[in-house]
Amino acid sequence: MADTKKGTITVEQIGSPIRRPADQQKTLIGLGLNKMHRRRTLEDTPAVRGMIRKVQHLVRVVDEA
Repeated sequence: MADTKKGTITVEQIGSPIRRPADQQKTLIGLGLNKMHRRRTLEDTPAVRGMIRKVQHLVRVVDEA
């Protein structure tokens, strides 16, 4: 049977959502980020990668495992 275990990705918020479009603010909340320098470890899926790409100027990828 194929191994279905997926990797994880850790992101940290480095930019403020103040004065950003509402969709970018909601994307940060969807990633579990709502305060500066907060980190979240998320499952590495195409949906999460797309969310990170949308707010790439507000977050940084700390670790990919």
